[in-house]
Amino acid sequence: MGIVPDSRLGKIEFYEAHALPGGPWATNAAAIGLTPAAVTALGTLTTQARAAFNAAEAARQAAKAATQNFYDKVRAMHNGPGAGSDMIQTLRTWAESKNDPNVYTLAQIPPPATPGVTPPPGTPFEFTVGLLQNGALELKWKCNNPSGTQGTIYEVKRRTGGSGAFNYIGSSGVKSFTDDTVVAGSPSVTYQITAVRSTQRGNPAQFTVNFGIGGPGLTIASVTEGGEAGPMKMAA
Repeated sequence: MGIVPDSRLGKIEFYEAHALPGGPWATNAAAIGLTPAAVTALGTLTTQARAAFNAAEAARQAAKAATQNFYDKVRAMHNGPGAGSDMIQTLRTWAESKNDPNVYTLAQIPPPATPGVTPPPGTPFEFTVGLLQNGALELKWKCNNPSGTQGTIYEVKRRTGGSGAFNYIGSSGVKSFTDDTVVAGSPSVTYQITAVRSTQRGNPAQFTVNFGIGGPGLTIASVTEGGEAGPMKMAA
């Protein structure tokens, strides 16, 4: 660390303590190799620096207050009781009550946008599977749903073996599900996961978990997703 602080204010405070009247440099100038005139000149510069700092601080506080006042005035103009936002809502209500779209023309504002049809949920992909200590399977996946939508749940169905009907085993509000009802000794299970939002359903996705025997119990031998066999993907 240097003798003089790094900050601007720290430098001012340092020279105020050393060069102004009563400070060690002013008091002991000749004894420490300085001239009284040089110390006095430094004291003048220090006083000027302090005055400039005080002026800058006052300007910053004034700018902060002016900015806050600006924000407050804009907020009152738009969001204040009976102000801009309320007026826009009033004229919209008037236009709807009179069934008169010409109100928007006279007011020179656009009419409310016609609600669009939100696309259905996406299709799950990139499945990962983890085998928990209690023998349950931890399933995870990704799913790209339409922007701005909420309330998507994931319907999980399962069948044991390579064929047969899928049976509903539960739903999840997140992109994961724990299946603790797998029958011991099953050679494989296939899951069908469908994203559902209100009455809209996405395209279902399927993946198969093939089991093997290793060590003390079941192990996951491979995972087949969308008809393509791939390496085992373990859930984190």
